Amino acid sequence: MHIRLFTEADRPFLRTLFLASRRANWHWLDGSRWRLEDFDSVILGETVLVAEKEGRRVGFAGLLENDNFLHSLYIDPDWQGQGIGSALLEAVQARFTSTGALKCLLKNEAAQAFYEKHGWQAIARGESEQGEYLLMHFPLARRRPGGK
Repeated sequence: MHIRLFTEADRPFLRTLFLASRRANWHWLDGSRWRLEDFDSVILGETVLVAEKEGRRVGFAGLLENDNFLHSLYIDPDWQGQGIGSALLEAVQARFTSTGALKCLLKNEAAQAFYEKHGWQAIARGESEQGEYLLMHFPLARRRPGGK
């Protein structure tokens, strides 16, 4: 697997991946108004890392580096459960300069379990357009030696 920075050539495929992943995983929300172009506004101003496996784009993560905030992590539904999310998360965590943060939708139990397995801790709850979420932190001290 190879993780690299986003290039403009990734945009069309990642738009499709983003839409497919939301529809597959956010089943409690009405996705009838979601569009391919939603991806563009989600990554605006973010550092985006792209995961490739077997020559295919299979996932991406978007982070606000100045805030150490993981804004998005999406894996192609056909490639979930193969370690791609873990590899992207480790690449994101390696870029943190202090405690990392993210918001995870409360109804997205699979994502909560994923982040907890990787050492993230829920510290607060909040409300968003998509529903209630957990604010989670990843203390920099939990990062493995060598930034991994």
